[in-house]
Amino acid sequence: MLKRSLAIITLLIIGYWLAQGLAGVPFGQDKMLVGQYYLNHVEAQTGAINVVTAIVVNYRGFDTLGEVTVLFIASTGVAALLWGRKKKRTAKTEGSVVLTTGISLLFPFVLMFGGYIFIHGHLTPGGGFPGGATIATGFLLMYMAFISYEIPHGKFEVTEGLVGMGYVIVGLIGLAISGYFLFDWIWQTWHWGAGNIGRLFSGGFIPVIYTLIALKVGTELSGIIDNMLKEEVKE
Repeated sequence: MLKRSLAIITLLIIGYWLAQGLAGVPFGQDKMLVGQYYLNHVEAQTGAINVVTAIVVNYRGFDTLGEVTVLFIASTGVAALLWGRKKKRTAKTEGSVVLTTGISLLFPFVLMFGGYIFIHGHLTPGGGFPGGATIATGFLLMYMAFISYEIPHGKFEVTEGLVGMGYVIVGLIGLAISGYFLFDWIWQTWHWGAGNIGRLFSGGFIPVIYTLIALKVGTELSGIIDNMLKEEVKE
């Protein structure tokens, strides 16, 4: 009984505290000051019509670079845990006829769809992360369908390193031109695509950044899939 009374009193105190805090918040009034700034200036400042993409890649591009770095660290961690172990695929049976036939026909289209998602990220919902994940899904289906399939490890590792360096180089070019990292020099300095807003060749460096992110996400996720689907072999 005492515990229930204390719980009820605690809830009443918390409820009163929340009510007092919310009493000063006016309802029905637009308080979206930062968001409204983005909506009013996104086209002029970035050349993109997808406001979300412009915020993720342009206004807070440094944070996005950190997210890509987190994925790189995760991929490196998986590789480090499995380093030095002799592993190979041990699956005994191929996928079903539906899966093997379907992915044989659709694999190029899955990759093309992933490319479409990240190339048009400044125009439509999508971008580098979902585009790269779509590409990795195509390789996952190949692993599930065929017991002998493996990604070209050497090419994937080289691509992963180059696109990561490319992201940093794009940011350093902005630093050299304007004095701050990840300055959109394609849009702000060259004004490339200024008369083409709303079409593919616009958006400043956003399509470039999203292409680099998609390739990095796609290769890293595919590498993780490869590591996770193999089993250690005892000599």
